[in-house]
Amino acid sequence: MFPFGKKHDLHEFTPPALHDAMAEGRVVLVDVRERSEFDTARIEGAVNLPLSRFEPASIPAGEIVLYCGVGKRSRMAADLCTKAGVKVVGHLAGGLSAWSAAGLPISYG
Repeated sequence: MFPFGKKHDLHEFTPPALHDAMAEGRVVLVDVRERSEFDTARIEGAVNLPLSRFEPASIPAGEIVLYCGVGKRSRMAADLCTKAGVKVVGHLAGGLSAWSAAGLPISYG
């Protein structure tokens, strides 16, 4: 159970597992950080839909995986999706911080 509300069937991707899923084209990555954060550093290929303006209906089609800086906002966005009946398959456990710590590529600027 997430502290934000409803129970989720939300998979917590590790950075290497998400990297592999992205390389195989199995997931669509959605970054829920604010635009200024996204513009500074991001995972290549992610779509930016900031939590402050997040509308579950606006997420792209596909197997959606959410991420943020450390994992809190992505779980909050997943809760919003659940309430709206929009399926999300997972989120990046530890967010961009975990991705960076795993030595995976980050796009800057």
